[in-house]
Amino acid sequence: MNSKVDTYLQDGCGRCSLYKTPKCKVHRWSAELQELRRILNDSPLVEDLKWSQPCYTFEKGNVLIMSAFKDFATLAFFKGSLMKDSKGIMSAPGENSQASRRLNFTSVQEIMDNEKLIREYIQEAIELEKSGAKVEFKLSKALDIPEELELKFKESPALKMAFEALTPGRQRGYVLYFNGAKQSATRTSRIEKYIDHILVGKGFHDK
Repeated sequence: MNSKVDTYLQDGCGRCSLYKTPKCKVHRWSAELQELRRILNDSPLVEDLKWSQPCYTFEKGNVLIMSAFKDFATLAFFKGSLMKDSKGIMSAPGENSQASRRLNFTSVQEIMDNEKLIREYIQEAIELEKSGAKVEFKLSKALDIPEELELKFKESPALKMAFEALTPGRQRGYVLYFNGAKQSATRTSRIEKYIDHILVGKGFHDK
């Protein structure tokens, strides 16, 4: 168990103004996150904290992220689109998501009832990582993603997952704003300014 994840569960993720307050989503789903963590730490995965969220790796490859949202706690699998999902219980973070798939939970009892299945999905994700399988991304014709944003996606897969989870309108708003800058340095500065917004699911005009 990683002490950084202990701090995450105690204080929250720190990505918004609710950090270290009872209203933080991490605290809302504390019991569910603890239960999921128990299962994860009983697997071959290594626990770490990346992009302000508990991240679980296998031989240094990112396999999944544990996170808290307003309406549920979740396990987000980086290569979930390649998984069989035999029970049809995984969901895409957004309609444009090409890689990530999530298992969402709203109670400890739900996690306990599905523990065997959760372990099977975790093991399948580990086997995918072992195999070296990669998601073949299709270029989006609808959005002209700037190179600077693509670079940030490579640096932070969690940012890419969060961006894909945004509504198409919110995605388009960001892309138009980022591409509105003529200089690469300015585009990068604009992106960095709104990373926290994207990570918590906010649009360009949201406060």
